Amino acid sequence: MLSRAATVLLPLFGRLTVTRETEDPFPAGSVFVANHDSMADPALVLAALRRAGVTPVVMATAGLWRVPVLGRALAKEGHIPVHRRPARAADALDAAAQAVRSGRHVLIYAEGGLPRRTDAACAAPRPFRTGLARLSAATGAAIVPVGQVGARRLASGPTAKQLAGVLTAPVRRPRFHVHIGSPVRLPAETSRGTAVAHRAVSAAWRRAARAVGEPAHAGPLPAEGPAD
Repeated sequence: MLSRAATVLLPLFGRLTVTRETEDPFPAGSVFVANHDSMADPALVLAALRRAGVTPVVMATAGLWRVPVLGRALAKEGHIPVHRRPARAADALDAAAQAVRSGRHVLIYAEGGLPRRTDAACAAPRPFRTGLARLSAATGAAIVPVGQVGARRLASGPTAKQLAGVLTAPVRRPRFHVHIGSPVRLPAETSRGTAVAHRAVSAAWRRAARAVGEPAHAGPLPAEGPAD
């Protein structure tokens, strides 16, 4: 449902282009990891992945499950709520590991939060939390780096600014680009695996930025919360 909705609705708000490093099928149970800088970027990523034949289980903030209708749909389709409280934080990784072992693809945002910024410019992925590397080590899954650019042109900053961006997007027609990299096997050691994944997603982000003429030289910015 999420992938179909993103595919249908996104063209109303802007122009999405997608590139891939390989046309080969992705291994069953792959973990897709994308940079996260806007409330709108999951729509870009899901629409792009659907073009590539992938409809993943999404790991997303648990607050979405409290939204009427949306929460029921997320639960029904097997998406995974990520809780902030330490006592329940491990539940999301356990659920993701189960999905991967069953052969389903998983989409994860390893930065763990949105940047504290009000401008609409893109910026390099912020430091990753360790959950992605731990998931890969526990399951042996390949990770697929995904870089997206343009979501902040649709929605960024305070709520009022985001609403204005969405309402004016059909006229402005911002450009979006998603680059899907080749699968990568992470080292088993958590810190090394996290670093390798971050480099791979950063490279995919640079490819996406160049595709739409965005500057791709900015360094990583701090996340909203502490690293896991």
